[in-house]
Order: sequence, then C-alpha cells, then structure tokens
Amino acid sequence: MMHICFLTNEFPKSGFPHGGIGSFVKTLGTHLVQRGVRVSVIGINYTDDYEESEVEGMHIYRLKKVKVKGLTWWLHQSAISKKIKEVHQQHPIDIVETAELGLAFINKMNNVKYVIRLHGGHHFFSEAENRKPSLWKGFQEKRSFARADAFIAVSNYVKSHTEKYLSYHDKKVTIISSPVNTDLFKPMSAEIVPESIIFVGTVCEKKGVRQLVQAFAIIEKAHPSATLKIYGRDWHYPDGSSYIAMLREKVLPALGEAAAGVNFMGNIAHEELPIQYESATVCVFPSHMETQGLVAPEAMLMEKVVVFTKLGPGPEAIDDGKTGLLCNPLSPEDIAEKIIWVFRNPDKSTEIGKQARTAALNKFSPDRISALNISFYEELIRRK
Repeated sequence: MMHICFLTNEFPKSGFPHGGIGSFVKTLGTHLVQRGVRVSVIGINYTDDYEESEVEGMHIYRLKKVKVKGLTWWLHQSAISKKIKEVHQQHPIDIVETAELGLAFINKMNNVKYVIRLHGGHHFFSEAENRKPSLWKGFQEKRSFARADAFIAVSNYVKSHTEKYLSYHDKKVTIISSPVNTDLFKPMSAEIVPESIIFVGTVCEKKGVRQLVQAFAIIEKAHPSATLKIYGRDWHYPDGSSYIAMLREKVLPALGEAAAGVNFMGNIAHEELPIQYESATVCVFPSHMETQGLVAPEAMLMEKVVVFTKLGPGPEAIDDGKTGLLCNPLSPEDIAEKIIWVFRNPDKSTEIGKQARTAALNKFSPDRISALNISFYEELIRRK
C-alpha cells in the first residue's frame, strides 16, 4: 500500500479557522484513502496538546505547540522530523509532501521521496504584495526547494511566477489543480436573495476586499436594495491593527448611506458555505493574486455566476462570459460593472451558472485529481 505523509499545521479542526491548504489536504487525502492509499498528516496543533485521530481514514498527528523565544521554529521542526521517523518505522512512508517552506529543516530519510506542492510561497506573494522577500524566509524557501525531489504546481501561473525567483533544480514539475469537494458543493435549491453579493476569504488587501467595498458604492446607486456579505477571518497589519477596522474607519464612510448594505459576517465553517453561495445572486472574488483559489470553483459547483480576477490564474479557472466573469480586481468600476450585469441579466446568468458547474466538475473533480496525483506519485516512487 502506498503511504503519503502530508506536512501541514492547517488540517481542519472544529472550532479553529484554517486556510486553503488544510481544505486541500482533507479533500485530496479523503479520496486517496478511497483509492487504497494510506494517508498520514503531521503538523503542529492549534493548542498546546498532543493529539492523534483518524478522520475519514486519514491518520492525523497534531504535535504539541511550544513557545521558546528564538527556538520555537527549530523545536517544531525537530518534533515534526521525529514524528515522521516514528510513523515511517511503523508504516513505511513513500512520499512526504509539504508546501514551499516545509522541507527547509526536515530530516530526510533514504528511500522516501520529498514533494513540494506550490500553493503560493513567500517569494510568490512578496511579488504580489510589492515587497521584498525577508532574508530569513527567503533562505528557508531556497533551501527547501533544493531538498525536494519533485514539485506539483496547482496552476500554470504559480509555476511560472515562482520560477522567476526560485530554481526547480532540473527536478520534475507537473501541474495538477487542487480538488474541490463535489459532495459538499452541489445545488440544493436554496432560495436566492435578490441582488445579493457574497465574498468569502481572508479579509485583506490582496483579496481585493477594499476595491469590492468601493465598487458597492457604484452598485448601490444603480440597485439600492443590493447587499454585500463578506465572510472570512480578519487580517492584521504588522502592528496588530485590524484590516476590517481600517475599512470601517477609512473606506466605508465614503460610501455614505450605501455603507449600511455592507456586512462583515466573520469566519464561517466550511460546511456552511454551500448554502451561502447558493443563496447569493453573485459570488465575487476580486483577488489581486491567487495560486488557484478554492472559493471560485466551490461557488461554480453551486451553479453560481462567479466574478473572479482576470489576473493570475483567473483565466485558467474561468472562460470569461461562458463559465463566469473575469474582472480587473484593481478597478472598483469594473467590479461593479460585472456585478450589475449579473443583476440585469438573470436568464444569461442562470445559463452561465450551469456551464460553470459542468466546467468545475471536469476540472476540479476529486476523483480525476486524485488519480492524477497517484500516477505522479507512482512515477516518482519508481525512480531511483
């Protein structure tokens, strides 16, 4: 039996917010198990306790969090290496997979292959945010890449932009989209709230939230009953201040009365997303930068019209005008124009939504993507 070990601290846990990597590992891991693969997940716990559990056939090891100034990162990496070795001794591991920085200080073992999946690393997002990479994280990422045996990119965009800064060292690189949970995200005939807009994601600048809020001022003038619900965890600046607080203090006042239609809903459980997507008139994700993005295909699977970014991998996910709409995420005017079009073209929007689901099933189906991953893993294992 093939044994894949994923390294992530983000595997979903009830009561704690998690990122896209956690959702990815859970979705892919579940389908790998269904195909006869043993899956282990090792990472640092959300709490100070050590926990082991089995989730849908996957073996989850959450290591105790420690805090020692200046040494926390080293103690965590040492604990992860120790647990990998322990698991390997009980059930030999074939592949260890992690994100961009994950192999920097892990102790490697003979006869185990090490894979980095490009979800968007430090150099990638430094470019997106127009800032210089930090020397420390940049060093870690370069060291991690040098120690990998192969790479999987979740989009052609993340592959090409990452290699502007980091070398793949002539190792194999393949492109496999992240899967979306097609069992969870499927139409359920929920009642649609007229002229309602939904955003889901971390509430931060690079997700285009500020431009979306500014676009709402334009939308509300044309459609006074429009509403915007923003779901997701708040982002904080280096000084600890809140991004949502900044929007409320500096952006919302410029909307005047329209500000009453903007609602910050806070974080939402992944299982509750389908009903929120389906009840919206349009789902809008005007990201400045994405590696692939999971929310767009999730909403597409709900037969919704998605307004997605035309930057980055947007055109890889959506055929503009056929399976969704692409916008300039830096332009509130363009975002507003696309949303207003959806409001005013319900029949065409319904057709786009149906085509969106078909396209998302074809591209992001877990069955298809788990098969592609297994083929890649098997090829890598066969190499000496």
